[in-house]
Amino acid sequence: MPKFLQSAFAFLRTYFALLVVFAVFLWSAWVIATYRAQQTPPGAVVIRLGHWQLEASVREGIDEMAREYQKTHPNVIVIQDAIPENTYGQWVSTQLMGGTAPDILQVGAMLPPNIWLSYYNRYFTPLSRHVNAPNPHNAGTDLAGVPLRRTYKDGMKTAYITEMQQYMSVPLSLFGVRIFYNRDLLKQITGRTEAPRDYREFLAVCEQIRHTPNPVTGQPFIPIAGSQYHFQHWDNMMFMPVTYGVYRRADFNRDAFVGNDETFVAFKTGLLDFHYPPYALWLKMLREVTDYFQTGYTGLGRDEAVFLFAQQRAVFMTTGTWDARSLQEQAKGQFEVGIMDFPIPAADDPVYGGVVEGRIYESPSGGFQFGVTRTSKHPEVAVDFLLFLASQPGNEKLNGIIGWIPAITGCRLDPLLQAFEPHLEGIYGNANFTLGGNTAVTWAQIYSLYQVNQLSFAKFAERYTQYYLREGLKDFLEQQRDWRRGMQRNEQFLAGIRGQAILADQAAAAAPTPAAQAAAAREAESAWVRYRAITASRQIWGELNHARQMDLVKRDQLPAGFVAPYEYSSNVLAKIRRRIREEAKP
Repeated sequence: MPKFLQSAFAFLRTYFALLVVFAVFLWSAWVIATYRAQQTPPGAVVIRLGHWQLEASVREGIDEMAREYQKTHPNVIVIQDAIPENTYGQWVSTQLMGGTAPDILQVGAMLPPNIWLSYYNRYFTPLSRHVNAPNPHNAGTDLAGVPLRRTYKDGMKTAYITEMQQYMSVPLSLFGVRIFYNRDLLKQITGRTEAPRDYREFLAVCEQIRHTPNPVTGQPFIPIAGSQYHFQHWDNMMFMPVTYGVYRRADFNRDAFVGNDETFVAFKTGLLDFHYPPYALWLKMLREVTDYFQTGYTGLGRDEAVFLFAQQRAVFMTTGTWDARSLQEQAKGQFEVGIMDFPIPAADDPVYGGVVEGRIYESPSGGFQFGVTRTSKHPEVAVDFLLFLASQPGNEKLNGIIGWIPAITGCRLDPLLQAFEPHLEGIYGNANFTLGGNTAVTWAQIYSLYQVNQLSFAKFAERYTQYYLREGLKDFLEQQRDWRRGMQRNEQFLAGIRGQAILADQAAAAAPTPAAQAAAAREAESAWVRYRAITASRQIWGELNHARQMDLVKRDQLPAGFVAPYEYSSNVLAKIRRRIREEAKP
């Protein structure tokens, strides 16, 4: 055999695997390129839209809205890139860093918030000027002439990135969480036609279900289909709001929430412990309800719980609007799906009545958010398509197809979703025990053991409190150092905003026409408002709050006469009683 053939065969044997991979890559690139070329006729404006929603109804909804948009924009073609959620974070990072990202990307999840913040800053186009202007696609509706942000049920708050002082995305749907139940099974087992709304009544129904054998399997029915995924819904929506009253002891900065730093300060100084009634009863309710989950639920995923519910082996399951349509489809012809609110204890409940002050507060917040990338070849068309989806008629139609709650006011709601109407007044949880890496890991371990009844309440409280007070100070001080480092970054950011404001002032002074001068003046005022707001909230108030907490956490005991944030000293209470007595005299 000639020498050059021997060398060629040796080369093939050595690099055969790499050559195959390279050939497959070239073939796939060619297939994708030719496929997209077939989809895009000459002269067309192609808008690529990437998202992680693989539900068929979502893709159908976007396709239908793209066809609707094409009626008035015949040269615009919208192509979806639907990516599985478990790989979306990696995919979007690769696309953005490589400069090959779609024109429109779903944002806000599948990556940590700090990563999204950096991506917003580098790769996405601010949308504030569109947000503060009327949506042109609302012409002819009762929202015509109304600024876009005011057409949203939530005021478009989730689209606003505080760190950038800019609106960076367009939300298209609202989401909520409720309890789904099998109406047929509930009636068959308990004789009830309606789900229980009272907490004690709910526990009694679960007890009755647990003692009723399934005629198919011979095993008892499962009252609640649970998993680690579903547990978070129960904890956030039903158990944790019991801790609402903690703010009276630990809300040192008076913002109506108890942060993880405030919780640690309150534990360190003895203001709080796990025996404080809101904490103790939160953990008691958790144990009472999860006892009706199937055995081993903490090791199961979302799909296993949904399977139990769909197979009519469980009566109750909690999930959100994103699953409503698919659950309804799975149950079609087999059983009727009902939706109920989370049951709460009555005001006169002998155990919980003193701490449960109402239903959970649900602030409607937009999801299914999309941003426009800086690499888009047609950014104005991409923004206009999003505005079309965010118009009153467009948003109603899109969410009607998908089966989600519209984000825009005045849109009709699917009857199935009326049970998801948010509670605009109520309470919220104030339990946050993780300060950093070590406390987060330890909390997850001990909390999981308590969930599955491997630790009693007394052991749970003792073990975590000991660790929290011994090691938590390290995480607390590291958190404060991070905050201090953030102050320096804030100063750099503020310098940029201050520069924008000064330049905007100069542009307003040099504007050639009164209209241009007025527009430039509005831009300048907006820049100065952002500058003052960030300076006050992050640099001034943050420094005062930091100083107060450091003073408290370094003490082994509270100062003499110290009173919790929303409590009164004995002297003040005596004065109040004396005044009441005097006012009551004839």
